[in-house]
Amino acid sequence: MSGQPRLRVGQGIDVHAFSEDPARRLVLGGVDLSGQGVPGLDGHSDADAVAHAIADAVLGAAGLGDLGTHLPDTDPALRDADSLDLLGRVVALAADVGWVPVNADCTVVAEQPKLAPHVGRMAELLSGVLGAPVNVKATRAEGLGALGRAEGIACTAVVLLAAADSTTEGAPTGDGESP
Repeated sequence: MSGQPRLRVGQGIDVHAFSEDPARRLVLGGVDLSGQGVPGLDGHSDADAVAHAIADAVLGAAGLGDLGTHLPDTDPALRDADSLDLLGRVVALAADVGWVPVNADCTVVAEQPKLAPHVGRMAELLSGVLGAPVNVKATRAEGLGALGRAEGIACTAVVLLAAADSTTEGAPTGDGESP
């Protein structure tokens, strides 16, 4: 299959409970959603479940383990870190071993806040850091389990990486059209 791009797919998931700290910011996909009637998420960094799920998917596709291995929640330097910065560091780690993002798709599971008005901005910010298109969708758990009781937020993500040295001639462009 000479000339075909070498591709790898990775998946990520991240779940955070809501914080009991009323001053905690709610950040998802790099967008500050504070003041939307729900508290921020509990976590060591800014607890951006969307950025964390995508980062884990990048690491998985690159064969580099998981986010906690590279950026542990025990590192004091990462306290309240901007998760978009963390995602950028993970993309650089993947590039160091020869992989570049092609695209990402993620689904946020949250009862509150309403995310539909914000998914476009999330996709824009995440795409800028990933260097590739990111699709963000939102859904509800419909009252089932901890997520359905609005005890926190979860996100799943899938990322496609291509070998940095592979050709993309004849590969899909991601817009439904052939090149």
